[in-house]
Amino acid sequence: MCGKFIAILNPKSAIQDPKSIMSLLEVENLKKYFPVKKGILSRTVGQVKAVDGVSFTLQRGETLGLVGESGCGKTTVGRSILRLIEPTAGRVMFNGKNLLELDREALRNTRASLQIIFQDPFSSLDPRMNVGQTIAEPIRNHMRLPKAQIRERVAYLMERVGLHPEQSTRYPHEFSGGQRQRIGIARALALNPLAIICDEPVSALDVSIQAQVINLLAQLQEQMNLSYLFIAHDLSVVEHISDRVAVMYLGRIVELTTDRELYRNPLHPYSQALLSAVPVPDPEIQKQKILLQGDVPSPMNPPTGCTFHTRCPEREDICPQEIPVFKNVGNEHWVACHLR
Repeated sequence: MCGKFIAILNPKSAIQDPKSIMSLLEVENLKKYFPVKKGILSRTVGQVKAVDGVSFTLQRGETLGLVGESGCGKTTVGRSILRLIEPTAGRVMFNGKNLLELDREALRNTRASLQIIFQDPFSSLDPRMNVGQTIAEPIRNHMRLPKAQIRERVAYLMERVGLHPEQSTRYPHEFSGGQRQRIGIARALALNPLAIICDEPVSALDVSIQAQVINLLAQLQEQMNLSYLFIAHDLSVVEHISDRVAVMYLGRIVELTTDRELYRNPLHPYSQALLSAVPVPDPEIQKQKILLQGDVPSPMNPPTGCTFHTRCPEREDICPQEIPVFKNVGNEHWVACHLR
């Protein structure tokens, strides 16, 4: 997907000065380990380190892209923030509250301001509920409005995402993939959230439909001052919608900077390899790809030191011995690499 052939709106024109924006979401040293059990007694014999010490902030009105290979822990980060799965350790501050310390009722109330758009627009909708019921469910549970007002709000939300209110009596199987994802977006907007975790919201859609959904998300962000944690593996998509980009590898963030800085000057060898694989829609441009050797190591037994050293073309003796410090090398460009 490329902006040269698909018209994608630029949401960055309305971004404020970062110094004037207070952090809405702060994630500090977030970890999620899944136990591995074996035997008749189901003894724990190991742990899958899906997320291993992730830290970042999300500003008000900002889009932070979270990218990496499949299995690097991106989706687990998003679900751990929402406590759809319980984190092993860490701290998640959202709008001044530590989500990991909230009881069930307080967490339920806070989730009204922090919503999620799921990756699969097919399995994320209940086939037994029509569209009106799907969008109305969070409104009934949290707002407790009269039925007439709920119907009005459902109609308003459907129009907001490009659907006709007359379609509210239809069921998910009567819609295309792009329309179903619009239904998911309307459901996420139902409670006027401050932030939305977008878990690969366009990866299951055709390229032309991806552009429509990205444009819709950009428009909604500008109109409602939303913050997005945009999880994706398609770097072309992330480039168009993100203000900053965090690159994950094997449960850790290895590079974090503005989108322009990352695409023009990637510093981590893993980021460089990812960007070299992005296709260029011009046959006259010869782009040299960086081919990484070997497979991604198992998160159950990650390499010592820098977890990327087993595949890194620039590795040195220190790489397998010490975990690199995640440091600012200038202009808010953060990287975890001994060689930078």
